[in-house]
Amino acid sequence: MTTTPSTAPVPTAPASAITPHAGMRLRELVFGAACAAAVRAAARLRVADALGDTPTTVEELAQEVNAEPKPLRRLLRALSCYGLFAETEDGRFTHTEMSRLLREDSPDSLRYISLWCTEPWTWDAWPLLDDAVRSGKDVFPELYGKNFFDYLHTDASESAVVFDRAMSSSSRQSAEDLAEFVDLTGVSSVADIGGGQGLALACLLEKNPELSGTLLDLPKVIANADPRLRDGGPLAGRVRLVPGDCRNEIPVQADLYIIKNILEWDDASTRATLANIVRAARPGARVLVVENLVDDSPSMRFTTAMDLLLLLNVGGAKHSKVSMAALMEEAGLSVGEIRPVNPYLHAFEAVVPV
Repeated sequence: MTTTPSTAPVPTAPASAITPHAGMRLRELVFGAACAAAVRAAARLRVADALGDTPTTVEELAQEVNAEPKPLRRLLRALSCYGLFAETEDGRFTHTEMSRLLREDSPDSLRYISLWCTEPWTWDAWPLLDDAVRSGKDVFPELYGKNFFDYLHTDASESAVVFDRAMSSSSRQSAEDLAEFVDLTGVSSVADIGGGQGLALACLLEKNPELSGTLLDLPKVIANADPRLRDGGPLAGRVRLVPGDCRNEIPVQADLYIIKNILEWDDASTRATLANIVRAARPGARVLVVENLVDDSPSMRFTTAMDLLLLLNVGGAKHSKVSMAALMEEAGLSVGEIRPVNPYLHAFEAVVPV
């Protein structure tokens, strides 16, 4: 006997069954822009830099950051709800663990990351997320008549500076973790592909005096490589700086190739980069792909948000374990272990087949 699937609507819980917590949480979520804007305002005003180690009045802070006391109190009150800053019983404000991360002089500073994720173009792009979901394409050409990076470097020079500083601070913080993670057994040469200023490579070379390295990235990036790697730097004698686009060619041979947080463009670019590594590498060479993941990660809220932003600005995507491994295997790599580097990054270990 066959049955016809029911077309009746799925019953929903009566309004009275919805918990107050769920309703309040949704209200908080739809006001998420207010929270992001408040963090951006505090970062631009440098409130965290102005606040010292002792509780401070709003009036004193306002004078330091050139703001009006009453609206500044409102800003700090809103941020305190999220654990950024805290208000004492006598109405002064003090630092929290999170607010210290907005200080520019903090070793783990997230000030430029906070600014980058709230740059003016983001407020234009987010409302078009439904269009990007429908089309599967980035919205930048529609918004600004050019692709994202062309816009950034021709029309938004201040935002480009924020981008460079955000990427540098992010790389600096993960470089130590990566250097501790990487197993260099049997490795005498390492290539950092699309490695930006080469902070991770510099860290590896400092920790391993017998190691030599190559940094490959776009010419303008290589020109601003970490001073330790450039002529006259303490590591220059063990480094080769190669300007180029890894999507076109990788003219580098090494025992170990590291590709960190760049395989998040469109799949065609990712395929081209991986294929170029396989084409250039000797059989048996190791490949380490390091990425934020949208699954099996304690940083899911962050990485899934970045995934949506990549869809909007470049049509890219963060990967899952399955999608990243599949692209690597398609390129001809033999994928082995997938392990966490830190709470934000996972490493895919692979080998170029013999």
